[in-house]
Amino acid sequence: MKTVRLTAAQAAIRYLANQYIETDGGEVRYFAGAWAIFGHGNVAGLGEALYAARDALPTYRAHNEQAMAHAAIAYAKQMRRRRAMICTTSIGPGATNMVTAAALAHVNRLPVLLMPGDVYASRRPDPVLQQIEDFGDATVSANESFRPVSRFFDRLTRPEQILDSLPRAMATLLDPVNCGPATLGFCQDVQAEAFDYPAAFLEKRVWRIRKPQPEARDVDALAALLKASKAPLIIAGGGVLYAGAEDALSRFAQATGVPVAETQAGKGALAWNHSSVLGSIGVTGASAANEAAAAADVIIAIGTRLQDFTSGSRTLFERDGATLIQVNVAPHDAHKHGARAVVGDAGAVIGALEGKLGGWKTPAPWRDANVNRVATWNDAVAAATAAPKGQGKPSDAQVIGAVQRAANESAVVVCAAGGLPGELHKLWRTGKPGGYHVEYGFSCMGYEIAGGLGVKIAAPERDVYVMVGDGSYLMMNSEIATSVMLGKKLTIVALDNRGYGCINRLQRSTGSESFNNLLADATHETLPDIDFAAHAASLGAIAEKVDNVAGLEHALARAKSADRTSVIVIDTDPMITTEAGGWWWDVAVPEVSERSQVREARKIYENKIKKGDA
Repeated sequence: MKTVRLTAAQAAIRYLANQYIETDGGEVRYFAGAWAIFGHGNVAGLGEALYAARDALPTYRAHNEQAMAHAAIAYAKQMRRRRAMICTTSIGPGATNMVTAAALAHVNRLPVLLMPGDVYASRRPDPVLQQIEDFGDATVSANESFRPVSRFFDRLTRPEQILDSLPRAMATLLDPVNCGPATLGFCQDVQAEAFDYPAAFLEKRVWRIRKPQPEARDVDALAALLKASKAPLIIAGGGVLYAGAEDALSRFAQATGVPVAETQAGKGALAWNHSSVLGSIGVTGASAANEAAAAADVIIAIGTRLQDFTSGSRTLFERDGATLIQVNVAPHDAHKHGARAVVGDAGAVIGALEGKLGGWKTPAPWRDANVNRVATWNDAVAAATAAPKGQGKPSDAQVIGAVQRAANESAVVVCAAGGLPGELHKLWRTGKPGGYHVEYGFSCMGYEIAGGLGVKIAAPERDVYVMVGDGSYLMMNSEIATSVMLGKKLTIVALDNRGYGCINRLQRSTGSESFNNLLADATHETLPDIDFAAHAASLGAIAEKVDNVAGLEHALARAKSADRTSVIVIDTDPMITTEAGGWWWDVAVPEVSERSQVREARKIYENKIKKGDA
């Protein structure tokens, strides 16, 4: 057997650089690059190996470990899980900084390969710098924190272990069911150890993402339910996009007249003005979609986890006599909510189902009712996003309207946390698949700017608009500098409502007084006067603050023609939110309180629970 003598790090990087994925456009390297912040746990071993492989596997330098992992995850999401990136850090705070990002990838079922450095396998110099010492377990390191948020976890304590571990990590990243983060804690001394690796292990390998087919009897049963229905509804989740099934769904909806509502992850599977689209569903949903869901007799949820925001905390699909069907590649998701399960690839199920219906269409009264619902909702969207006529601070919706008017049909909007994802879910009009990139599985503050960078790397031909609140901006903004450094132009609109406006509204709605959310209501000696534009300019961006929506529209036009990342700051009203649409969300209110407002909120909450609906 022919062998090649390499260090474990050299062999690992050579292997990873030679993994390919089969796509419609041919074969392409699965890993688009590696993000690295070097330290004593990875600079000598993995750093040297990455330098040698930089033509095949480019290495990107970031400013924050969590942010670089967010960028890698956003890249994978924008690429529909068909390509991914690698992230490597040192052994201590660099590693633990990535744990939040690993949790985000785990919740959202997105692939990323995390390779934090680890302690010495030999234990010769223990305790090394940044080493976590467990007094009762000598095998513990900081990387244990990745275990519950990784789909696959391993600690490499011998150089030959990569022969088994790397293929297992690849299989996890490419598995449509178990897709998520793979973490390889790479002991720093092992990275530098040599081994005679089989040459075949380092050769090019081409992978293909499986498309599991549904059982015929499940499709037959689903077809029978549809044919007998009077008011069917499809809920499109992220699985539609990951399966590349948006065209199949569009044809199916067009042919049958079944209306389609969208989750956060599924938004954009169909264009906003497709004849069957009702808009967003759930707590942050459009009135058209939620009214249809409450009246539907057959609900087919395709490729969604049906988390509480989608299901209205399990109140939206609970009508007597309604039947819920879950179409999902993952049995874990397909059986949720007591649904009838159809396990299989979204595109495969839609194609098989269409062939069973024989020209069937939804009843005309149901189609007509939904046309009227959509018309009413479109009027509500237009009213909420119109430019304000007064001189007060604009709402988030009015800012969204300005960005929407500036964006072309292929633009991508990026967001993650606070009140903006709810407003965008309701109001943003997505023209093409991939144009709506909102991370709302983990709703992670700080994802926005780093995520926008990952999106731009994945889709350099598309304009990328990042919408971020002042709270998220303050948590993580360093990748503005990285976007400038890499020449990846973003247009960042920072909405300053001087605090955590979304949670302040939630706090007030549960009967509590404003406390510790808005800056003015937090403990302070001096209220900070933060100049976000000056800060962004210091990171290399073109930056300006505008006074109103008209000024924002002019600034967006300037940003479109700019040669690098632009940051536009605008003050917004923290109390205004779009009243149209929406649904109940289960947020438990204290049973006991000295405040009469809390006690009254508790009564309302208990009534909702007893009624089981909104």
